[in-house]
Amino acid sequence: MKIVRVLLPLLFLLPGCSTSSTTAVAESGVKQQYLSQYSKVQDDKERMRHLDVGYFAGGCFWGVQDEFNRAPGVVSTIVGYCGGITRAPTYESVCRHGTKHAETVRVVYDPGKTTFKALTSYFLDIHDPTTVNRQGPDIGDQYRSAIFFEGEKQKEEALQAIESKNASLPKNSSVVTALDKFVVFYTAEDYHQNYISRTGDASCHVR
Repeated sequence: MKIVRVLLPLLFLLPGCSTSSTTAVAESGVKQQYLSQYSKVQDDKERMRHLDVGYFAGGCFWGVQDEFNRAPGVVSTIVGYCGGITRAPTYESVCRHGTKHAETVRVVYDPGKTTFKALTSYFLDIHDPTTVNRQGPDIGDQYRSAIFFEGEKQKEEALQAIESKNASLPKNSSVVTALDKFVVFYTAEDYHQNYISRTGDASCHVR
């Protein structure tokens, strides 16, 4: 019995048995679940209004937002950050490339006037979807081309639009836009919202 009493405490000192690391992982999972649910609540509010939501990243979000504001069927847009690994990123932290977020536009649209496939086709036309982590002079993973889909229907419609776009490109070129499952969206700072329409500065966007 004495041997057993000595060995039991030692088990908690073995690699992988740290209660603090296990707790940290659990807490991280809870936070991520909460943030994910928060994003879904915002989307559900729009769907209660018989609207739908899409998330698109294609270089500087100023230009992408400005283009989507003119797209048929679009009700509203917000710029922010999606697809990263850290919580509550700021513009400065995203620009340092440590968060892995992409500058993203949340697009609320009327499914009675447009479709996710149509919006994806529009998106592929308003930026260069053939360059990796780059749009013109803007270079970095935050400028990558990506679509964050919710559900298999959005994924399938995006794939159809990408296939159509590929058919129109030269043989030595193809769409590199990533299709990633949506998890959470963080709204960007106020001064980024509708930047081009407020300032008239469209220098960031390459079409």
